[in-house]
Amino acid sequence: MFDNQIPAQQTSSSQSSVTFDAGLRAHMSRIYNRMTLGVLVTAVVSYFVGNSPELLNLFLNGPQKWIVILAPLAIVFFGFNPAKMSAKGMSVSFFLLSALYGISFASIFALFTGESIASAFFIATSMFAGLSIVGYTTKKNLDGVGSFAVMGVWGVFILALINLFVGSSLIGNLISVVSIIAFAGITAWETQRMKEMYSPRADAEMMSRMSWLSALNLYISFVAMFQSILQLMGNRE
Repeated sequence: MFDNQIPAQQTSSSQSSVTFDAGLRAHMSRIYNRMTLGVLVTAVVSYFVGNSPELLNLFLNGPQKWIVILAPLAIVFFGFNPAKMSAKGMSVSFFLLSALYGISFASIFALFTGESIASAFFIATSMFAGLSIVGYTTKKNLDGVGSFAVMGVWGVFILALINLFVGSSLIGNLISVVSIIAFAGITAWETQRMKEMYSPRADAEMMSRMSWLSALNLYISFVAMFQSILQLMGNRE
């Protein structure tokens, strides 16, 4: 009797493990697909605005440019609350933010060569993929890395404010280097957190909200690394 029960228990455990792994893969795939769509929206909007003098003048030539520049921050801080917003509402906020970032980045097509933009995008994509793999596969707890990276982001913010008044190219390069390192750490840490937060017993709506939040965090990390790499290595027109 006991001999028959043991294989049955093992089979049930194996089936549960397979179900969990399949659910986790679907969850992670959903996050990366959403993040990728956000990057695509940003790239398309940036390309069309950057190649239209009329649109560039409309959005980025005058005091209205501060609305375009600061609006994404408002969305990040006030437009992503999984506890209060629906998944649909978060999706609207995410794609609106992606479009606004696209408008903000439109000027890079006038400042940098096409080869530089393509090269920076390739490097950022390669780094992001490698860091995501590390975050997904490592057994080491990355909370310490995440805390250090967040401190680095605050350091970048403070340096950027200082450089608004100083206008130093040296400080600008330092900002780019620190930003790349900080958001690299956040990418690996966030990937690990995404994996750990998954639960097959969680409500589908809540998991969708959390996946939008994770997609946003990864999107910001990717965009920040791309922008910093371009500023550091790009050839200007």
